[in-house]
Amino acid sequence: MKTKVIDKSGKKVKDIELDPSVFEVKTNMALVHQVVKSELANKRQGDASTKTRGNVRGGGAKPHRQKGTGRARAGTNRSPLWKGGGTVFGPQPKDYNHKIPRKMRRQAIKGILSAKATNAEIIVIDKFEIKEPKTKKAQDILTKIKAPESVTVIVQREDETIKKSIRNIPKADVIFDTEISAYQLLNNKALVITEPALNSVTEVLKG
Repeated sequence: MKTKVIDKSGKKVKDIELDPSVFEVKTNMALVHQVVKSELANKRQGDASTKTRGNVRGGGAKPHRQKGTGRARAGTNRSPLWKGGGTVFGPQPKDYNHKIPRKMRRQAIKGILSAKATNAEIIVIDKFEIKEPKTKKAQDILTKIKAPESVTVIVQREDETIKKSIRNIPKADVIFDTEISAYQLLNNKALVITEPALNSVTEVLKG
């Protein structure tokens, strides 16, 4: 599959051939769903914690005598029925981590990239250079290359300036070529990827 490479002004620079082993793969939606679900689960902290009646400090003495007061019997003022008492069935720390084999994850990403390539939702740019972090400059480049409003920009890891420039643009995300995930690829409509990042991603996925 061929696609064009453009510069940051939107002009065509050349045509390149996309690796069929990465961009011409059948998309397995069940696999994509499984991988995305795993990625979202791994983002959960799972550190919410509440104290049961056994963890709340105090409550060692019986609050009042058993009979004769007209009040209900009580053995501790740290009962869940009392103010300041423990919590019943409250959240406890939990590990939500869900492992997915590397081959399955890569196959899902290949399927997503293939679908986007087929639907002309991948824009390859020769370089996305910004000398200093400026949101306006990043927005100007996206406008000139006719990127849709909802877009994910993929650059190489050393391009920290681009990340700072794009993070304030609504509905635009930026990720490094070494950190792509199925969820991030699906989170926006189109992908804008630099040619060096494209080569890096292709080399990893076809391996």
